[in-house]
Amino acid sequence: MKKGYSLKPIVSAMTLALALGACSNTSPAGDTLAGNKGLGVDAKQFTVPAPRDTNPFFRPYNTFMGIPDFEHIKPEHYLPAFTAGIARQRAEIQAIIDNPAAPSFANTVEAMEFSGDLVTKVENVFYNLTSADTSEALQAISKQVSPLLSAAADDILLNDKLFARVKAVYLNRDGLNLNRAQAKLLEDTYLSFVRGGANLSEQDKAKLRELNGKIAKLNLEFGDNLLAETNAFELVIDNPADLAGLPQDVIDTAAQTATKRGHGGSWVFTTQRPSITPFLTYADNRALRETLFKGYISRGNNGNGHDNKKVLAKIAALRAEQAQLLGYKNHAELVLEERTAKTPENVYALLDKVWPAALQQAKAEVADMQRLIDAQDGGFKLKSWDWAYYADKIRVARYSFNEQQTRPYFSLENTLKGVFYTANRLYGITVKERKDLPKYHPDVRTFEVYDKDGSLMAIFMGDYYVRDSKRGGAWANAYRKQYRMHGEDVKPIIANVLNFPRPAGNEPALLTFDEASTLFHEFGHALHGMLSNVEYRSQSGTAVPRDYVEFPSQVMENWMTQPEVLARFAKHYQTGEVIPQALVAKIQAASQFNQGFNTVEYLAATKLDLDWHTLTDTQPKDAAKFEADSLAKMGLIEEIAPRYRSTYFSHIFAGGYSAGYYSYLWSDILGADAFEAFKQKGIFDKATADAFRNNVLSQGGSEDPMLLYRRFRGQDAGIEPLLRSRGLLGDAGKAVKF
Repeated sequence: MKKGYSLKPIVSAMTLALALGACSNTSPAGDTLAGNKGLGVDAKQFTVPAPRDTNPFFRPYNTFMGIPDFEHIKPEHYLPAFTAGIARQRAEIQAIIDNPAAPSFANTVEAMEFSGDLVTKVENVFYNLTSADTSEALQAISKQVSPLLSAAADDILLNDKLFARVKAVYLNRDGLNLNRAQAKLLEDTYLSFVRGGANLSEQDKAKLRELNGKIAKLNLEFGDNLLAETNAFELVIDNPADLAGLPQDVIDTAAQTATKRGHGGSWVFTTQRPSITPFLTYADNRALRETLFKGYISRGNNGNGHDNKKVLAKIAALRAEQAQLLGYKNHAELVLEERTAKTPENVYALLDKVWPAALQQAKAEVADMQRLIDAQDGGFKLKSWDWAYYADKIRVARYSFNEQQTRPYFSLENTLKGVFYTANRLYGITVKERKDLPKYHPDVRTFEVYDKDGSLMAIFMGDYYVRDSKRGGAWANAYRKQYRMHGEDVKPIIANVLNFPRPAGNEPALLTFDEASTLFHEFGHALHGMLSNVEYRSQSGTAVPRDYVEFPSQVMENWMTQPEVLARFAKHYQTGEVIPQALVAKIQAASQFNQGFNTVEYLAATKLDLDWHTLTDTQPKDAAKFEADSLAKMGLIEEIAPRYRSTYFSHIFAGGYSAGYYSYLWSDILGADAFEAFKQKGIFDKATADAFRNNVLSQGGSEDPMLLYRRFRGQDAGIEPLLRSRGLLGDAGKAVKF
């Protein structure tokens, strides 16, 4: 989930069943209910009839470590499995409600936690695939399933009798002698009901159900529109002269894309990051840079059947109405109440600490580039589509460095070795590739992961190449989370999904320095899932507040730049030569270059997100005017576009980051501060690594995350390490506590 790219499945955040649930290999349909420990009744009376088909979801996967049986899972299996899973959980919940025993933590809160195995099992395959390897069939099923899951969630969160039992346990919590994880589970469960509308009148509950259903449908529509727009745009080049400035590997990849899209003999560039980024950075043809850039920022804003302006405006208005119905001023207040930031005011205050220094630096970068343009008699004013191109020219002139110089030293294979080496040195884990394990696409690589005691700890999947069936960006997800419920010790199945360019011809996949950094980042998320050591599945791994989830991955990025680590894996793919120290020095010297732009484009998107979600108006806005007013209010300079414009801001309108895009900066601050501890003691200091594993990575959401952080660090995080790392530490950044 690197640099603003990460998303979680939409429906996960919408249902208590999925928020409190996790993957597991459920009992075959027709057996008594899975997870009936603690119900206190005879669950046999709630037996679900066995289907007569061979749906893989209705039986344990007959695979190594219970990896999903991808070979036999077909589109037609999902809807029946979702339907059966919802019915099964409904029966499980009814058993809790009908329990004649007085409400207790075990027979109510823990019993709820034990419910929902089947629906979660299906969801964690379905929504991972709709992100990583979607199809028209899966998209159509998603539109059918979304309202079913939304309604199922409402059936739980708006059930008066169930809430009465939960509330009784919650009010008696001080006398229950619960451990930390149990106390956190009880608190989170109770607050889920309150925030889900349990205290509303029947009339308002019905209204909330309606709003939830509408929002879920619009989220899907936004995402489908964006995928269609992204896949539809292509810049076809027929004249080789128009390729001037582009590296050969980029040209070769464009030729492959052209052939795949039916333009053999030409070159095709798309708005996918691996295509557009090198084109904007290296292509000499300014007019074509403009065409491709405008194609990118116009996605969802073309006045066609996939236009997202009205869709996103409706989502924002409905979210405001939903928040007010629940007693909050706006959607941001509702969201941030359960994040570590707590309030929109706190987030705006943090952004305002960083914005002035970042904007000042960005303006200085504009002046540098304009001087270069003028010196070359360019005769034009710098525009957004010029930024990457001229920034690279200045980087080369100032540091004798551009990212293409790093590619030969960062093959995908070697970078994976570097990631695995780092994890081994820090936590003692080892990784072994398996060629015979189930996978959902031929591109996927599968690995066994062993803990320091030699025990098999997890399955890891890596899906690294761009394709049309995969959404853009980079992220980590779980096909099954770690937990120790039902008397089982369930091992996690974790996936990293990225969008690196495919290797051209017989060459290996070569990464830029930034792409290699992304690989380290995403493996930080994977470690958070694989090193989890908790009792309850809802608290496992990355089940932490959204503004904390990026923290472990931001920390992991730091090791990639350490000379000791680079010497182990950054080797020329042809000669085996270790990356020269002179080049490493250039990388480090250039690390603060263009940070004004990088920070401002991110902060602009963050402020745009907050502006949309601090709205109190429940009538849809004119999306184009609202965005323009927001950008003008923040003082964004015209040479920089926000990292995401509203119409393709899928993080906030089709994912789980609404009012939460600030989370990357929030986590960056924690990450920079945490790595200070490693720098002080040694980057592979065992005591520090053990403290990080035991207090952060293994604990998931079993305790308040900021308490966990202070337990590791021994102090609160300061903002200075981040500002210093970005070259933005001015007077305003001194002695500022996070």
